[in-house]
Amino acid sequence: MSQFAAKFESLLPALKRPLLLWLLALLMFTPAALANETWELEQRSPYNEAIQQASPLTHTPLTKANKPWKLCALVPHLKDAYWIGIDYGLAKQSQALGLGLELHEAGGYGNNQTQLAQLKSCLDGDADAILLGAVSPHLLEGQTLELTKPVLALVNQLADNRVQTHIGVNWYQMGYLTGEFLASTPHKRLAMLAGPEGRGGTDLVEKGVRQALQDSQVEIVAVMHADNNRNLYRDQLNLLLNQNEQPLPQALLGSAVAIEAAMGTLRQRNLTNKMALVSSYLSPDVLRALKRNKVAYANDDRVVLQGRLAVDLAVRLLQGEKAFGDIGPAILQLRPDNLKSMQLDDSLAPADFYPIYRVEAKGSELSR
Repeated sequence: MSQFAAKFESLLPALKRPLLLWLLALLMFTPAALANETWELEQRSPYNEAIQQASPLTHTPLTKANKPWKLCALVPHLKDAYWIGIDYGLAKQSQALGLGLELHEAGGYGNNQTQLAQLKSCLDGDADAILLGAVSPHLLEGQTLELTKPVLALVNQLADNRVQTHIGVNWYQMGYLTGEFLASTPHKRLAMLAGPEGRGGTDLVEKGVRQALQDSQVEIVAVMHADNNRNLYRDQLNLLLNQNEQPLPQALLGSAVAIEAAMGTLRQRNLTNKMALVSSYLSPDVLRALKRNKVAYANDDRVVLQGRLAVDLAVRLLQGEKAFGDIGPAILQLRPDNLKSMQLDDSLAPADFYPIYRVEAKGSELSR
């Protein structure tokens, strides 16, 4: 803890520690705290393609906005640590710049009509720009909505020529990196607990994994799809494990939610350490499991930084800058043996963070 933090804590002995940590977190996102900050990013091209070339980019974030712009953020859900981390980044950067923010969740990846209605509400309302975490890359196909305000794709790809800024990582590359790791291990039978088919980054992850394993000895013995829900993943894994005529997979690849479900299921069946667990992205539980050598590998696409970057770029577009194409953090590859060397400050929301749906412009008041 810094000298400032220690002094602050000594002056407020009556405060409970979680509240103290929350107040300190707020101070970290004041304009003064951001004055000398830079972000190491990647600019990727061609835009919206699966296979891209990436160029490193050092980005200096804004420390103030020209006016208290209002942003509308639409996300598929806030059911897991991934989108909660995005929310944390959005809220904190909005607060730091004195912006207004409203966040709406669609309730799940199947809810196209819900998200379209939310998008129309944002277009008709007083938001200046929209950050769209689309429930489907084809959300706008066949729609007559006129995009009268800047729309930026958030995390998930959006197939619409009017949207030329995408904040996030390449999910094909997320899959390829996990496949590369698996190809380097002795595990030859792989099962995949994939996310919702055709939604989010699921298809791209699968394509990347298959490409990386093409010339390896790893065989994909099962691929199962489900919405990102622990109970659904648990049911699917139990079905797989109950197929007695087939040898058990030696490795299991899935989303962080799938791997969290798998850890409990394997423990109940006394199969812990019998199957290597690989996560396509990071969560608090996956990080703890990496530290205990219970998960062999996880990608980290730094979701908090993605949220912060989305706010920064939305303001820049509103203030006259051109579209930014495909841009986001470089993917970190986490293993139990390299965790200590990794900087994970912008990877996950704090443990005591609860979703924020509104940030008031200028007043820095947060509403849950």
